[in-house]
Amino acid sequence: MAPSDDEQTQTEAIDAPYLLALARQKTVASRNALAEVIAGLFGKGADTLNDREFALMADILRRVLKEIEISVRRRIAAGFASRPDVPRDLLTFLANDEIDVAYPVLSQSPVLRDADLIEVIRNRTLEHQLAVAVRFEVSEAVSDELVNTGNETVITELLKNPDARISRATLGYLVEQSRRVGGYREPILSRRELPEDLAKRMVLWVSAALRKTIVDRFDLDPIEVDEMIEKAVLEPDSADADSETGATTAAERLADELSAAGRNDADLMISALQNGEVSLFVTLFARAARMREILVQRMLFEPGGEGLAIACKALGLAREDFSVIFLFSRKARPVSATVLRDEHQSVMALYDRMTAEVCRKVLNRWQRDHNYLKALLAVDFTESRGMEAALPTNSLDSA
Repeated sequence: MAPSDDEQTQTEAIDAPYLLALARQKTVASRNALAEVIAGLFGKGADTLNDREFALMADILRRVLKEIEISVRRRIAAGFASRPDVPRDLLTFLANDEIDVAYPVLSQSPVLRDADLIEVIRNRTLEHQLAVAVRFEVSEAVSDELVNTGNETVITELLKNPDARISRATLGYLVEQSRRVGGYREPILSRRELPEDLAKRMVLWVSAALRKTIVDRFDLDPIEVDEMIEKAVLEPDSADADSETGATTAAERLADELSAAGRNDADLMISALQNGEVSLFVTLFARAARMREILVQRMLFEPGGEGLAIACKALGLAREDFSVIFLFSRKARPVSATVLRDEHQSVMALYDRMTAEVCRKVLNRWQRDHNYLKALLAVDFTESRGMEAALPTNSLDSA
């Protein structure tokens, strides 16, 4: 129903004393009326209010915002969030309010400056930080401050925001962090500003599916990528140094004794992991699979666990045994319980989907040309063309 001429005249004639008197009344009705008056006058826009009226309204709001109930502040914040003509100090007050009030302002307001947003990031809650991370525009300075929180949820939302600007230095830092935080990898690879050299660096620790994304997006030479990965895998470590000098490690000597006694089964491997004897597990697994230990080490701790699943399936390990081995292998990677649960469900689904025959073909390839990571690049875990989809025929022919 449209307001009458008398009501409209009354609204236009409202002055500061009337509004302040209305604000001081403690009834729900008076506060609702105050909200309606403020929304009505500001709803006209700055063009219909002269400078004095606009300043008067702003001053009234400054004096009463702290006194009105949250439901009223929420309505005012929603109305002001996207307006470019609202005084900055009013918006900074609302941006630091409870998150129900602050969210629309933090995520939408074009008036807030970087200094205002950084102050909120440093002093308010996780929910406030998330609201800033999803803004329609985020500067490099604000992105840096969000990354400095160290909160993985906030950083992931920032990476998913296509309107956020992230400096090369910060992106390089997040690429390195993606070794540890699997949730960063896919959104990083979706960033338009990701340079080729940083993408190449990620090839060393992302899953097989994301390796293929990197190769396709940057039109990389697969041979060059294979050589880079293989070079990284084959960098000598202390275990390799012992092998090259002909020395026998303690794990190898123990494995020799156990093998002589006819012991080299899944229970023994699991027992080694349970007791923290990772070197013994690697040696036992490498001998069972006839693979180099350096490749087993990488497979054991690789994000996703696809390679470990293929090798265990090829060796005929029971589903329950693989599950235990996978979970023990994740202890070396500091991931949250949620990430671990998701990874476990995903890799177990893969284990169920693959056939032992296909996995043995993959394992045979790793044994033959020692190019474990090249084989992983050829594995298709996303299509559902049956078990043979796990290893395309043409990749076998070219091995």
